[in-house]
Amino acid sequence: MSRVHNFSAGPAALPLEVLETIRQDIPDWQGTGMSVMEISHRSKEFVALAARCEANLRTLLSIPDDYAVIWTQGGATMQMAMVPLNLAGPGDTVDYVQTGSWGKKAFSEAKKACNANLAADSSDRNFTYIPDESVWQRSDDAAYLHITSNETIAGVEFHGVPGGDVPIVSDMSSTIMSRPIDVSRYAVIYAGAQKNIGPAGITLAIVRKDLLEPKRENLPHLLMWKSYAESDSMTNTPPTFAWYVADLIFQHLLSIGGLDAMADINRRKSEKLYAAIDASGFYSNPVDKDCRSRMNVPFILADSSLDGKFLEESNNAGLTNLKGHRSVGGMRASIYNAVPEEAVDALIKFMAEFERSNG
Repeated sequence: MSRVHNFSAGPAALPLEVLETIRQDIPDWQGTGMSVMEISHRSKEFVALAARCEANLRTLLSIPDDYAVIWTQGGATMQMAMVPLNLAGPGDTVDYVQTGSWGKKAFSEAKKACNANLAADSSDRNFTYIPDESVWQRSDDAAYLHITSNETIAGVEFHGVPGGDVPIVSDMSSTIMSRPIDVSRYAVIYAGAQKNIGPAGITLAIVRKDLLEPKRENLPHLLMWKSYAESDSMTNTPPTFAWYVADLIFQHLLSIGGLDAMADINRRKSEKLYAAIDASGFYSNPVDKDCRSRMNVPFILADSSLDGKFLEESNNAGLTNLKGHRSVGGMRASIYNAVPEEAVDALIKFMAEFERSNG
């Protein structure tokens, strides 16, 4: 059976080269006679893997030495709670920009831990834009400002970094590793793995080292970034398989030319898909053009009664997981790193043929 083109928002596809390596390694990883899932996380082989993985990540993202790289469990959702718990005391004020469902969830978690201020909110237009910074209602004494760099459901992406001197925290779950970023402009970056890093089960956090000491006492051990930083992310048994795949992904990215090369591919993919949508009277994208996501492209059919037919026929054509999120409907093509350019070409061709037959 040939592989389908998977446009899922997560778990996302993996590069075929990486899948082939995983298949070869499963029965016998590096001559150990065991899979990486069976070997001790404290063995010299796995410790070397972890060190290589961090070194390659630091190279890919040009991470400064004064930032800690840690791996946790619990997904980005747990980081939404860990951010206010580590960076703010119970009476401190924090600012949040809400540009989609995940930003809304992060704000909800912050309200449980401290005085959370909604500095900006685009729900008035169903999260289809990012309010201009000039109208943000920021606090004078905020401990940090939180943004969600890319909203997977709404397809809205920040293409810059907010101004000001307040530490910036960003959920980058669905943009991390898709292009170069200036890590030094952020205080904390966190990301679930299951978009561009690997399978679900492991979460990346990049934390400026001067922020590792939590701002409140008696935090549970596994809710402190400091615990992970001091133990090389092995304060408990880590998800070794997901970490192993992340290591393979970073090696793969380096082999194709790093994040500059990946950014060029992703730019071409998103630009041609948006161009096809914009040139059509049959499909439309609701997001303001200045903040369209390069990873998640939602689109709507002019006649919503055709949605079911579109999904059935696209699936039969090997184009899977195009159904939009239940909260917004329509379609969504998530075109993460592992989605090849030919998959986007195939989708555009199918969309044109479907329009000719049903428009």
